[in-house]
Amino acid sequence: MNKIDVNVKFLHEVWQENELAYATEHSAGLDLRACIDEGEIEIGPGEKAAIPAGVAIEVREPSVAGYVFSRSGLGTKEGLTVSQGVGVIDPDYRGEIKVSLLNTSGEVRRIRRGQRIAQLVFMPVFQATISPVEELGQTARGAGGFGSTGKH
Repeated sequence: MNKIDVNVKFLHEVWQENELAYATEHSAGLDLRACIDEGEIEIGPGEKAAIPAGVAIEVREPSVAGYVFSRSGLGTKEGLTVSQGVGVIDPDYRGEIKVSLLNTSGEVRRIRRGQRIAQLVFMPVFQATISPVEELGQTARGAGGFGSTGKH
């Protein structure tokens, strides 16, 4: 697996009790934890909550960004997913990472202090050189959108 250097500033005492580390040798993401001072955060059906992760990062490779993805178990079993689909942590952002969770279930869900709430994955990013044109190149698909290639 490819490796990059990332500096991490721990901003909450939850990280004194837990390690920011990959769960297995081949894990793609680092588990982010709910860094709340005490008690729990309740998220009602259809509601969102921004949960502090208690870390700030410095990706030392400018062509790599951090991406915050849902944890599969939390999404599948509890209906708690990252509200915007995927959160993007730009390489030049130095503030605390916060995870916006959306409750897609029909029940109130609770997040407790130190709970694993999302995963942070590092991937390459490309900036585009924008070239305005009058026409785009032709393809067999053309402008066919949602469902245009069939169901099977």
